[in-house]
Amino acid sequence: MSTTGTTLVIGATGTTGSRTAAQLTAAGHRVRAAARRATPVAGAEPVAFDWYDPDTHATALDGVDRVYLIPPLGESDPAAIMLPFLRQARAAGVRRAVLLSSSAIPEGGPAVGSVHRALPGLFDQWAVLRPSWFMQNFTGAHAHSRSIRDEGAIWTATGAGRVGFIDAEDIAAVAVRALTDERAPDTDLVLTGPEALSYDDIATTLTEVTGRPVTHRRLSYEQMRDRLAAQLPREFAAILAGMDRAIAEGAEDRTTDTVQRLTGRPPRTFRALLEREMRLGAIGAASRRGVSGTASSPDPSSPDPGRRE
Repeated sequence: MSTTGTTLVIGATGTTGSRTAAQLTAAGHRVRAAARRATPVAGAEPVAFDWYDPDTHATALDGVDRVYLIPPLGESDPAAIMLPFLRQARAAGVRRAVLLSSSAIPEGGPAVGSVHRALPGLFDQWAVLRPSWFMQNFTGAHAHSRSIRDEGAIWTATGAGRVGFIDAEDIAAVAVRALTDERAPDTDLVLTGPEALSYDDIATTLTEVTGRPVTHRRLSYEQMRDRLAAQLPREFAAILAGMDRAIAEGAEDRTTDTVQRLTGRPPRTFRALLEREMRLGAIGAASRRGVSGTASSPDPSSPDPGRRE
């Protein structure tokens, strides 16, 4: 594929979308930045896009040959919303699609897993990114960051289970390669950071780097489900709490070499991420009131708002 085409980045103001758009434009690629309110994005053409408003789809797709897909927020059946758009995209000339999914959701699995299964039949060139949990969950606008700020605590049902947490910048770097390399990966890619950490480890590192005590509060599956259901549809809260339970059982205790292999550099460690943000003043003196002083904002199209944005 020629790298002179135009990429539609859905969720271009969110955690991975904003970084993907920024890295694409920095490399000289044309980007159409899609968000509900056509928010200006440096170096990109803003366009209004809403998964639930088909009237916005044709304009967003006009002249586009690649698309970065972030599923609709909190949608338990994203295929019902996404597949008509993807068929429209193919008819409009899109030749390559890169989907953001989750390491916890295999092809054909729940939620976005059904979109993953359909993607190869819709596009000749494709990739599904399956990142582990985001490091930015502890430094952005995520519920974990808010509870760190407000309570000095992280609440999960993960027990002592470990996760290969990943920096969203590394996810974006892989997305850029999947979108612009001469040939797409045509497979799914499990993305992790360089080490598997428990939430106890995360709390310890936060405490050491920021100087503010942070603890990990362990909940049962039922307690976590009910806590999430206070802010999310109960069905979706049950899915997210179930992901915590899977972590407790070891499902995410792994690391992969995918970031190194596709980008040529190792993924960033969690400590390095925190230290970088301290140097940039994104945490700094704000550590006394929490670690959510970064500019990251919730992605309106995140497939997993309870864990990823």
